[in-house]
Amino acid sequence: MNKIFLSLIASSLALAAGTATAQVRTEKNISSALAQEIATETVNACSAKGYNVTATVVDRAGLTRSVLRADNAGPHTLSASYKKAYTSASARNATTAILESVQKTPASQYLPEIEGFLVLGGGVPIRSGNDVIGAVGVGGAPGGHLDEQCAMAALDKVKDKLQ
Repeated sequence: MNKIFLSLIASSLALAAGTATAQVRTEKNISSALAQEIATETVNACSAKGYNVTATVVDRAGLTRSVLRADNAGPHTLSASYKKAYTSASARNATTAILESVQKTPASQYLPEIEGFLVLGGGVPIRSGNDVIGAVGVGGAPGGHLDEQCAMAALDKVKDKLQ
């Protein structure tokens, strides 16, 4: 009987250890160096077109990793760029796609009510393979589609570092 009891205890402990291990997750996230490079490339892409913007890069949880405000960028661009990046990272989608969904789908109409969300073009997720590891938000160009173009140009420049 003791052997059966000890065997049951050993089996239970092995099962519990296996279950505990299954609870640990490994997630990819953006480094501060890459975040700084993306912010710089984004501002440079917009500056080349004559737009004074702020670029904010957040990690997968929406926490700020890097911010760069171009000379002459308006003060409102700081908040706008962060909120676009946060929205994109949170939803794991580009803010232009979220905006289209809000405009076309009644079930999405309340997304702009989520605290911290800014449903305007200019927020783009940063992906490593299939994983969203962060997002870049841009504010200050004369249109969200132009903000997004700058972000996309920056991501294209660093695409080899996102593998």
